[in-house]
Amino acid sequence: MDWDNTRIFLAIYRQGTLRGAAAALCIDQATVGRRLASLEKSLQARLFLRTPSGYVPTPAGELAFQAAERMEAAALQLQRQMQGIDEQLSGTVRVACTDTTSRYALMDAIQQVHLQHPDIRVVLSVSTQLSSLTRRDADIAVRPVRPEDPDLITRHLGRLQVGVYASRTYLAQRGQPERGTALAGHDVVIYQRNIMRRPQFALGDESLANARVVLEVNSGMVLLHALQSGLGLGEAITILADQCPDLVRIWPNIAEHYDMWLVLHSDLNRTARVRAVADAIIAVFGRLSGTGT
Repeated sequence: MDWDNTRIFLAIYRQGTLRGAAAALCIDQATVGRRLASLEKSLQARLFLRTPSGYVPTPAGELAFQAAERMEAAALQLQRQMQGIDEQLSGTVRVACTDTTSRYALMDAIQQVHLQHPDIRVVLSVSTQLSSLTRRDADIAVRPVRPEDPDLITRHLGRLQVGVYASRTYLAQRGQPERGTALAGHDVVIYQRNIMRRPQFALGDESLANARVVLEVNSGMVLLHALQSGLGLGEAITILADQCPDLVRIWPNIAEHYDMWLVLHSDLNRTARVRAVADAIIAVFGRLSGTGT
């Protein structure tokens, strides 16, 4: 199987349409169609059924996918290993994190990288989804979850504190929530269920059983804005929420904590530009936690 055609096959398999594959690979749709036809001709097998809802893999296509994934893994490993011996402090480094992490830490780190190594370009992807470092979705990820993949290098960056907040306007209208009431008479803003690692049944150890959920979000910065807009009570990272003068922390003695991790692939650990960005991120988190210089 030709690798150029194979990567197009993988894109069609994952996206389900020629248009989606073309967009993912940044090429035109006609080229995708031609490459697929060439691959099917060389294999003498039909790889997809063309249906109104998209391209559905045939049994031959499912078998080809397994082989194609192994080719992809080998190609990406070669790429990472070659980059791993790159000593140039220039080029592109892809970083993945959440929007809140970008706000309180990553911008400072990127600024330091730019001042010290202006030829390094950072491509920052902000999402709640975990990026795949093996597939080169990112070179570095900053995550609240420690991965178990043995090929990934992890470093503990610090612990973040989360508290319950509401706007001054909301509290003037609705009053302070009382412990033991399951937030009766109060509105709340929470994360969508697919974002949280566990279902959210409480705010600050107080049950949500009697609360009215006004809004579910998939973004920490949107949640913070919703609190500032007076939509209700909600949990927010204290390092950000404490900077908002219109927010009041409810029950300041009650907090949750979670750990943050820097993750990169072991093949890229020796790449100078990746190491420079990782070191800058580590330094910023060190200052935030009081352990840095």
